[in-house]
Amino acid sequence: MADIHRLPAVELRAALRSGELSAREVTEHFLARIEESNPRLGAFITVTGPRAVAEAAAADALFARRRADEPLPPLHGMPVAFKDLTDVAGVVTTHGSAALDRRPAPADGALAAALRGAGAISLGKTQVPEFGLTAYSENRIAPPSRNPYALSRSSGGSSGGSAAAVAAGLVPFAPGTDGGGSIRIPAAACGLLGLKPGRGVVPAGESSGDPASLVAAGPLARTAADAALLLDVLSPKAPSPGGPAPRTPATGSPDGTGYLDAVYRAPASLRIGVSLDSPWAGIFPFTSDPEALDALDAGIRLLTGAGHDVVEAGIRYDNRYPDAFTTAWTAGVGAARIAPHREALLTPLTRTFRRRAQQRSAAKLNECLAFLRQFERDTLAQYSAWDLILTPALAQTPRPVGWFTGSGHGDGRWPSPEWAGDADSDYRRQCEFAPWSSMVNVCGLPAVSIPVHWTGGSPGTGLPMGIQLIGRPGSEALLLQVAAQLGF
Repeated sequence: MADIHRLPAVELRAALRSGELSAREVTEHFLARIEESNPRLGAFITVTGPRAVAEAAAADALFARRRADEPLPPLHGMPVAFKDLTDVAGVVTTHGSAALDRRPAPADGALAAALRGAGAISLGKTQVPEFGLTAYSENRIAPPSRNPYALSRSSGGSSGGSAAAVAAGLVPFAPGTDGGGSIRIPAAACGLLGLKPGRGVVPAGESSGDPASLVAAGPLARTAADAALLLDVLSPKAPSPGGPAPRTPATGSPDGTGYLDAVYRAPASLRIGVSLDSPWAGIFPFTSDPEALDALDAGIRLLTGAGHDVVEAGIRYDNRYPDAFTTAWTAGVGAARIAPHREALLTPLTRTFRRRAQQRSAAKLNECLAFLRQFERDTLAQYSAWDLILTPALAQTPRPVGWFTGSGHGDGRWPSPEWAGDADSDYRRQCEFAPWSSMVNVCGLPAVSIPVHWTGGSPGTGLPMGIQLIGRPGSEALLLQVAAQLGF
């Protein structure tokens, strides 16, 4: 099958489970795709080809010797890739930083353990910004991750390499992590569906430097069903109308309690509040690109056509939010173990925010964390008037590579002779690019980015633009249902 990479993940899984395709055949197909495309795309930092082929052979051996009544692992033979913030045993985790030693991880992190334990085969590690701090995936150790639809543009961040890999057909789907938009931003930039689950839905085994509990792991996929399949393995909880209920990890969900089962059921008519309000507007006034508003209009038309009531929602955000969020978001980098003589190898943004985090008192951090808890309560109270909140996914079209840093990567040269631009200008540009994402993490809510618009007028032409739907706690299944209802 020459077009294995074009199969939706749910169909690829079915072909692997029936024996129509072998794990080795699938693995070698995707590795060939990576070899061909990655030099110009920059999606992967590390490709673990021989190891992946060996794991595929083991998966095929398991398939051959199992009894007819013996179930296969839920992701038997499915290729995936992990962003290079996630530990995979025996593979170097770079964290996108030239300042760290290159040592193989001693064990799988929680995310890799869940997927590899479910039978998935890792093809390698994908490009990330240094320590996952930014909305673009560029660093000092590897070429930048580029947008498959326009190689001069960024694929977003921090899960930008994974998003580029899925969009270009280098893997069928991929897990990402999201502490301020890091799944939804690259999903929107690359024309994918990206789901950030609510706080606690996916075990957070890799968030020790996350005092505000901002980070959640979730799927990057081409369809809602593919995202649901991946979420079934990532989450040990089942969707239910009253919120997640404990269950065992999905193995096909024959009892109908999994996300994949739920995604095929149509949602009830919903009251959806549409808003352009942002907690960043007070400090960083921004103007949305016409393409972002076109995407919002397209989303409103689709949702209205599906029978939902879409009404204007006025949301008021406390203007102390930007400082508090930035303090919490950058706290972890201040504690990172970096040898003093290697500090100069950090990017300007990382170095600046690390210095500020180290100079900040514990009392100041605690004050910001207390404010964010109050911000969460206030925002949830406002959002409760609607079933879902609708915003654009991004305020601007995918940016040129090097645009945030001023480093000039967009002309095709790498590495740049110097990292131009200062950290504060870089950060401001990011906040203006994605002004509707981080407050979702602070509130611990689920949200999905859905690609509803293309600047060229039809899917696959021009640049993708999306909408974001923010749900109530426990509404991951509902968000996937709505995405599926809209044709994704």
